[in-house]
Amino acid sequence: MTEKNDLHPQKPLRVFFFGDSICFGQGISIHKGWVTRISASLSELGLQYQRNIVVINASHSGNTTRQALERMPYDIQSQSPDALIIQFGMNDCNYWETDKGNPRVSPNAFAANLQEIIVRSLNFGTKAVFLHTNHPTGRDQEQLHHATLTYQESNKQYNKLIREVARNQPENVYLNDIEAAFFAHIKGGRRNLADLLLPDQLHPSEKGHSLYFETVFPIIKERLELMIQNDAI
Repeated sequence: MTEKNDLHPQKPLRVFFFGDSICFGQGISIHKGWVTRISASLSELGLQYQRNIVVINASHSGNTTRQALERMPYDIQSQSPDALIIQFGMNDCNYWETDKGNPRVSPNAFAANLQEIIVRSLNFGTKAVFLHTNHPTGRDQEQLHHATLTYQESNKQYNKLIREVARNQPENVYLNDIEAAFFAHIKGGRRNLADLLLPDQLHPSEKGHSLYFETVFPIIKERLELMIQNDAI
């Protein structure tokens, strides 16, 4: 006997991660990364609702928002994800010695690039967009090349820009404030920043990835459940 779901199969629910090395999972085993763990948990959610949930990690280490926009036509627009998680900024805010005191992407260009990424994704059918701030780093002592601020000070400034972009979005664009979550855990004494980072004081450690997972997964899960229950796709 053929099941009803076999006769009228629903299209997969497609969840895309679009980011840099923080999404890619640099420096840790693949199965311990927060994106991989979310993918596994969403597969379990799909079984619960008898719905195929496909998770794609379209993240490239080292990418800025400028490079991300160049990748959008194939990596995002041609795929039309139902949900998109966006995480950029930790390369945009950096200063290279060869740039003579200019950040890799200026603050104004960074905000404009994020806005365009969001607009393009919505225009191509994405129903829920999650915009992330970035976690704090331990690079708070040495000034950047040809600059008057540290990497962490620059990272903090770009997180403010991310929040400003998020404030002026439609109701299906959500802010996941990773920076605030990290500071809350540090302030609460549950973890210290050094434990959450690799020795480079930039990329998350396994504990840092666990905190990402604990922060991000419940929010994504809630929105996807509403999509499924409301038969929005």
